[in-house]
Amino acid sequence: VQLVESGGGLVQAGGSLRLSCAASGSIFRNYVMGWFRQAPGNQRELVATISSGGRTNYAESVEGRFTISRDNAKNTVYLQMNTLKNEDTAVYYCNYRRTVAAGLVEYWGQGTQVTVSS
Repeated sequence: VQLVESGGGLVQAGGSLRLSCAASGSIFRNYVMGWFRQAPGNQRELVATISSGGRTNYAESVEGRFTISRDNAKNTVYLQMNTLKNEDTAVYYCNYRRTVAAGLVEYWGQGTQVTVSS
């Protein structure tokens, strides 16, 4: 599975950005896609996930400001980020995961930088 991200950039605090992640390759029916982020000196953390059935999960820090969605026909997941804060500055990584008999199969995108300025 290959994941190609786009949409990062520089934005002022209070502004909005939309990230996209297109998956290609051996895509199966039941999988979860999502976004994680990593700021300098911090561990990678969950931002939001969405299942193939549309169930969503958000980090408390972004609840109400970010919205994750997906287009199954295009195997693409989106992250709409509104009311951005300085602390949202990080490299954002797209994630694809699927549970198989042997465990978890997981892939990551290359990351896209989001910088929020004051």
